[in-house]
Amino acid sequence: MQTRADADVPALAPPRLDYYGASHVGKVRERNEDHFAIMALQHSARLLLTNLDDTGMVQRLSRPDAHVFMAADGVGGLAGGEEASRLAVGTIMEYLSEAASCYRGTDVGQEQEFMDRLSAGVERAHRRLIETYGAERGPATTLTMVTLVWPRAYVVHVGDSRGYVLRRGRLRQFTADQTMGDLYVNIGRGSEVQAEKLGLYNILSSAVGTDMAPVVGVVDLEPDDVLLVCTDGLTNHVPDARITELLAAAPDAESACRELVDAALAGGGRDNVTVIVARFAPASG
Repeated sequence: MQTRADADVPALAPPRLDYYGASHVGKVRERNEDHFAIMALQHSARLLLTNLDDTGMVQRLSRPDAHVFMAADGVGGLAGGEEASRLAVGTIMEYLSEAASCYRGTDVGQEQEFMDRLSAGVERAHRRLIETYGAERGPATTLTMVTLVWPRAYVVHVGDSRGYVLRRGRLRQFTADQTMGDLYVNIGRGSEVQAEKLGLYNILSSAVGTDMAPVVGVVDLEPDDVLLVCTDGLTNHVPDARITELLAAAPDAESACRELVDAALAGGGRDNVTVIVARFAPASG
């Protein structure tokens, strides 16, 4: 399951946006419980032909496209993890398709409303899972959704799938894992070593379809940044240093995704792996 596109974007956006997504079942699992999607939200007036000397009015009506990158990892150990991630991604796609007509860009006065709409899509997926399967040990999923309206990335995050940005050779994680291990350490119950021994990092403290506590945030991007959204099938098998090397060396987003998936498989491939890479590079010439 893969997708890719190159887009010429408006003046407020980087000259060229290159993105790609890939998902692999891995070497051990029989089914792929990961799902991902890349979408574009568009609501603008585009000038096709005119003899007007001043086209500024049309430029003022134009709005930057919003690109949505999301990855979901069905919770292992619960029946229907594959269906949970599929239903969550599908429901959010459905919601964003309905809400696209309301997209007006993200001026300061509209930013909070825009973020609320993104969160509402995740809430709809959460409710649909509970309505379909019930709240008691029903299927659940992680979700990391990044919505880009250059130069800002709006993040809605649940669980332990991750978002990273590579900038000038440094990889920074902008999501925080929601596991019982992280909670155990954060509230001072014990150390990371103790949490690891207890297996707490394998248990989610927040997931779509069960107890959900989504985190919403904003990341400001720069030209030449590389954005990565991934499930833990990558990060459990490939260290950050190697991810940094692969992202920095890849000539394009497609190559980066393929190299990252290959690295996860070479590292053991014990889980499904999904990666989305978006590169913001000046246009050549």
